Order: sequence, then structure tokens, then C-alpha cells
Amino acid sequence: MFRFRHLRSRSSAAAVTVTLAGVLALAACGAPGKKSSSGASGSGPIKIAVVDAQSGQLSSLGDWEYKGVKLAADQWNQAGGINGRKIQLDLFDDTGDPTVGTNLARKIASGGDLAMLGTAESAVTIAMAPILQQAKIPNITSGQSPGLVALKSPFLFLNGPTSTTYDETLAKYVVDQKGFKQIAMLTNNGAFGKGEHNAFLKSLSSRSLTPVADQVVTADQKDFSAALTAIRAKKPQLIFLGAEEVESGLIVKQARDLGITVPFAGAAPQGTPVFRDTAGAANVNGTFVSSPYLSNDSSDAAKKFAADYKAAYGKDPELHGAKAYDGASILFTALKTSNVASGQALADAIRATRYHGLLGDFAYDDTGVGIFATSIGVIQNGQLVAANG
Repeated sequence: MFRFRHLRSRSSAAAVTVTLAGVLALAACGAPGKKSSSGASGSGPIKIAVVDAQSGQLSSLGDWEYKGVKLAADQWNQAGGINGRKIQLDLFDDTGDPTVGTNLARKIASGGDLAMLGTAESAVTIAMAPILQQAKIPNITSGQSPGLVALKSPFLFLNGPTSTTYDETLAKYVVDQKGFKQIAMLTNNGAFGKGEHNAFLKSLSSRSLTPVADQVVTADQKDFSAALTAIRAKKPQLIFLGAEEVESGLIVKQARDLGITVPFAGAAPQGTPVFRDTAGAANVNGTFVSSPYLSNDSSDAAKKFAADYKAAYGKDPELHGAKAYDGASILFTALKTSNVASGQALADAIRATRYHGLLGDFAYDDTGVGIFATSIGVIQNGQLVAANG
């Protein structure tokens, strides 16, 4: 059950360890009609807001995210829901705009949703967080900017690592193992790009390295010839990218048109099919990617998730769908174990949940981060595969 809405529409728990395989078994053992705690209504659907870009340049992110969340919700509902109550997803389109996100946060705060899943855009989540915190609505976001942690909201949780983890793992590989020293950086000035810039620069600095070029572009820029020409003049061995999928793809395509042949390296966006298709498959070969979910063949759980996702939607999932599925599963588990709590009690239940998911083992700390590892992949023949060595 779900509803789509655009802008026009509104005490610590004990630790609980749950495996991905055990989530649906947990859903199936509910007690229908049992009264919930913490002020949540004891009957009717459990309302969860899902906020992501459903239109605009970042809509691919929103599509992947929503499909991952909906798959998890459908599976829980098919298994009986939570305490016999169905999960209702209220979908909101933030268009990738922090101002839109702020207005949506106000609607959600007064709309009866117990929690929020999303957004995939760090800047939008950062804009929404103060309002959600004031309303005591827990939010599991797919953003990865360290700026999310800096908010210190007890109601904000991440469904993946921060840029600090992504980029330190990347630096260990490209610098320590592969020996790249002449590295250029090209990032955007959005929340995601700033987080990537600062995290990777910190990793380089800790190795006594200074980038040969450090170019910053705007998040909506389309022509990168000036920045790329400046980078080309420095003759780097590698270019680090800190921008979202479409923009990163455009950068790589224009770099190849300018005769730049060195490999690129980055985090989650560079592992997506949108990045590959925007840049051109041949142009992205050799790109190094730091990711907690390299492929749909990485584990038996990933294979089952991929098969279920394809059966539901007719296409293969990628990292963002897997992250959203994990985040939704953690939330639904916390709702189950807390007897459909809300507010602080639900936030405590999320923090107490220990979950073995598609991305790895989640255990939330006081910062709202629950997973601290990524792996390195490389794009070969247009596909992301595990890197050797």
C-alpha cells in the first residue's frame, strides 16, 4: 500500500539482532490488533513517509530508492505486516531541492507518519533534519555526507557509510596499493560534493599528498571544459570525482573528448548504470569505485534480493536500491520490536537494532552511523567488478 504526494499534498530498547533472512519471519509472528506503545494508533495502517527525487536530474536515485523501500514493505505486508497492521508508504517528491525538502518536512511533521525513509540527497536531508528532530520523527537517510553526522540529531540515521569511510578505503587502494601520487580532484559545491572533497582531501593529507589540481564546480553545471583543461595541464595520474551520477558522467565524457585518458575514481555515484550510460561505457572502463555493495552476486542474500527486485520491477537493482531496502528493513524491524513505537522510543529501537543486511552488519552508534566498511571495485567492459589486490 502506498500513496504518492508531491509538494501540493502533508527509553533505550535492548539490542535486537536480526538477519536479513529472519526479517520476514519476524514480520510473520505479529499479534494482530495488539495495542502499540508511545502514542501510535493501535489500529489501521502504519504510515511511513518516503522522500526522494521523483523528478529532475536526481530522479534515478529516487526511483532506485523507492523501489528498494517498496520491495521491503511489500514483503512485510505479504507476511502479515507489523502486529497485523499494514505498512503504508506515503511517497513525496523532493525534486532534489532542499527548499522543497524543508516544506515537505513541515507537511510530514503534521501528517501522521511515524518515520521517514530518504532522502538520497544529503543537502535535502540536512535541510529537513531540524524540523524532523523537533517533531521527533526518526529518519533513515541514504545520504553519505559527514555533514549529516555533524547535525548531531538523535533522530537521524544513515543506511550506509559516510564519505569518510568511502574515501579512506579508496585512498588506501589507489595510493597505498596502486601507487598513484599525482592525483587531481574535481568535486561539486553541493553537500555531497563538499563531503567527498573534504573526506578525500583529508585522506590524501594524512599521506602527505597534495592534489596536483583541486577544481570545484557547481552542482548544476553542464560545461566542465575550463576545469578539465586546468586539470589536463597538471598531467595527473588519476582524477578523483565527487559529484552525483549524471554530473559525474558528463565530466568523464567531456574529459575523454578533451583527450584526458587517465582513470577516474570515486564513491557510490560512479558505481551506477546512470554514470556509465551518461559517460559512455567505453569512457568509464578502469574507473575505481568504493562501495559497500559491489554487485548482486556478492552474497546469497544479495542474489535473492536481486531476484526479488527483478521479479517485481523487471530490472536489476544496484547500490541505492540495496541501501534503501536495508534501511527500510531496519525501520520495520524496530517498529516490530518496539510494538510500533513512535518518537524517541522508536529512535531508541532503531539504534538498538543489530541487522545483518545486504551492505553488511549494521550496529548504530551515537552519531547515527551503523556501518563502517566499503570494498573496491573497478569498471571493466562497462560492469563494476571486485578489484584485484
